[in-house]
Amino acid sequence: MSERDPRTYAIIGAAMAVHQELGRGFLEAVYQEALMREMSAANIPFLREVDLPIFYKGSPLTVHYRADFVCYSSIIVELKALSCLGGVERSQIINYLKATNYDVGLLLNFGADSLEYERFSLSFIRAAEVARKSRRRLSPTNN
Repeated sequence: MSERDPRTYAIIGAAMAVHQELGRGFLEAVYQEALMREMSAANIPFLREVDLPIFYKGSPLTVHYRADFVCYSSIIVELKALSCLGGVERSQIINYLKATNYDVGLLLNFGADSLEYERFSLSFIRAAEVARKSRRRLSPTNN
C-alpha cells in the first residue's frame, strides 16, 4: 500500500510524541495513559481497553480479547514495552484481527530506543494466505 492512511499516520504520530517525551523503560500502562492523553489532544477518536468478542467458526466465544485501544471505531492498537518486537507479538495482533474481523491493526512498541511500529491489514493477510495456498496446490510434489 503506497498511500498513507491518515488515521494510522495520526496514531503513529501520537505514539512518536509519547516516546519522544518518555523514552523507553516504563511499563506498558504508563505508555497507555500517555498515549490516551496524546490522542485526546490530537482529536483522535478512541476507546481504551475495549472488550472485543472473539469468533470461532462464526459463533462468539464467551471469552473476549481486551484491546489496548480501538481508534476510529475500526483500528485495533496494541501496545508493548519490550526491547524488540518478535514473531509472538506479530502473531498475536494478526490473530486478534482474524478473531474480531477488524481489518487494520497497529502494533506499537515503546521499549526500544526509538518507537517501533507495524501496521497490519487483515484483507492483505488473507490475500497472502490465499496466494500461498494456491502456490502449494500448483507446485509439484517431491517423490
